[in-house]
Amino acid sequence: MRPVLALLALPLIALAGCHSRDVVQSSATTAPAPIAQTPTSDFILPAPQPGRLIDINLLKSVTRTLSSDAFEGRAPGTVGEEKTVSYLIAQMRKVGLKPGNKGSWTQDVPLVELTPSPDMTLRIAGAKTAINLAYKTDMVAGTYRVVPASTVAASDMVFVGYGINAPERGWNDYAGVDVRGKTVVILVNDPDYEMEGLDGPFEGRAMTYYGRWTYKYEEAARQGAAAALIVHETFPAAYPWDVVVSSWTGPQLNIDVPGDHMDQSAAAGWLTLDAAKRVFAAAGKDFAALSAAAKRSGFRAVPLGDLKASITINNTIRRQRSRNVIGILPGTSRPDDYVLYTAHWDHLGRCEPIDGDDICNGAVDNATGTAALIALAKAHRDAGPTARTLVFLAVTAEEAGLLGSAYYAENPVFPLARTVGGINMDALNMAGPTRDVVVIGGGKSELELFLERAVKDAGRVIKPEPAPEKGSFYRSDHFSFAKQGVPMLYAESGEDLVDGGVTAGQAAAEDYTVHRYHKPQDEYDPRWTWAGAASDLQLHYRIGRELAQSDVWPNWFSTAEFRTIRDESRSGANALK
Repeated sequence: MRPVLALLALPLIALAGCHSRDVVQSSATTAPAPIAQTPTSDFILPAPQPGRLIDINLLKSVTRTLSSDAFEGRAPGTVGEEKTVSYLIAQMRKVGLKPGNKGSWTQDVPLVELTPSPDMTLRIAGAKTAINLAYKTDMVAGTYRVVPASTVAASDMVFVGYGINAPERGWNDYAGVDVRGKTVVILVNDPDYEMEGLDGPFEGRAMTYYGRWTYKYEEAARQGAAAALIVHETFPAAYPWDVVVSSWTGPQLNIDVPGDHMDQSAAAGWLTLDAAKRVFAAAGKDFAALSAAAKRSGFRAVPLGDLKASITINNTIRRQRSRNVIGILPGTSRPDDYVLYTAHWDHLGRCEPIDGDDICNGAVDNATGTAALIALAKAHRDAGPTARTLVFLAVTAEEAGLLGSAYYAENPVFPLARTVGGINMDALNMAGPTRDVVVIGGGKSELELFLERAVKDAGRVIKPEPAPEKGSFYRSDHFSFAKQGVPMLYAESGEDLVDGGVTAGQAAAEDYTVHRYHKPQDEYDPRWTWAGAASDLQLHYRIGRELAQSDVWPNWFSTAEFRTIRDESRSGANALK
């Protein structure tokens, strides 16, 4: 992820739980305002805390070091990781942090790498003429199962619309159909993604987690599907087909778990729109008509005639270990309550060379965010102890799909029921200070009330997220914690630069996206202005300080999909004291 400045050009932004990035395309329409929310009846903002200047020289130094060629792009499981982890521990110790994991600075994250052989074909039989869909050209497929070969053989095919099972919204695309052992074909995004506002069965234009491809594979596996194939369309997916190809080919990382992910479907992949239309036509079905029907409540899954799908995915398997880095400032009167700051330390390592340079240094994404952890830790330490414990968590394998944060959230060092909330930082604004701030996934939690007050006091304004239909909330490390109920805030500079306004902000975003993002050219630049980054970090400092000095427990708003799990978690929190 990057600042919203970069969301307005043609950027790629992180795919949560995935293998790479989505392209976010500029919207020609005005972004809708977020749905108005009210806090819980007992919620009262704590007393405001004074701000504190952020050490710009420290930010520069850490960013410059982490993004140097010596760190080889900070890929997990490489020499670059060893250097990164050692450096971060040294920096955390230097600014006064304590080891965060029972005397250790790190948390082991077991990973497994699957490299699928490109020698695969998806064969659709049963029509008058069998259809052979070519790898990369017509389809891309892989498997989460850690096996040398994963096979789907002569599997009946079923169109399940958007592949959503959401009883709380009165929607179930799997109602009345048994898809065990079958291949399901699924549409991307939510049924109401074409709406202009945010009022719809799935929040209208704003994507919900039900619209994310990760959810669709998860639900297909829960339903027992042998294979799940998502139909790619550029507008609802928010990225072109070449991003699918670059994301799903080559080595794919996942968390290494007992059971080797055998509870997942044997195959998960994508079809091009043209390939999907050919398959539907072979079944005697009208793809456009069925897609339109799937947008309406009450849609029922449609078997695709006598079509049967077959594919074998051959894998090379490599198991490895990576590490999250954890430092803390222990609390005084409430040390067993925790306030969290997160950023991912990893990047792409060695990558496709440009002009002979094959190191993707990841200076903006995310050496800057990692440097922010160190600078914020120093600011808090200099300000003195807080009542609650402050946790500074640098996670691994974000670029591979939020894996480090997901592992921590599922195996927390500190109980999530006692984790008050957190702030995520994924690439700082290097374009200069902005008049505005954008909340990614606005309208979800009471942490936004802390932000509103801090932004107002700073003389800035909060503006709506420019492209809520892209589901950006679900694509950075804060989402791993949100899924487990912990309120997380992901807010960053908007587009309205103090020096040059929106026009200059959009130009800076496009320049970064086209010339540096996920390329070797994302390198440290001594000409950067750090005023925009510092302005955002002052907000993050103040909010974290207010959480750490108070006894408030911010929650999700009542309509947020994470509210129930948080309420259940907090109901038993006292037993953890």
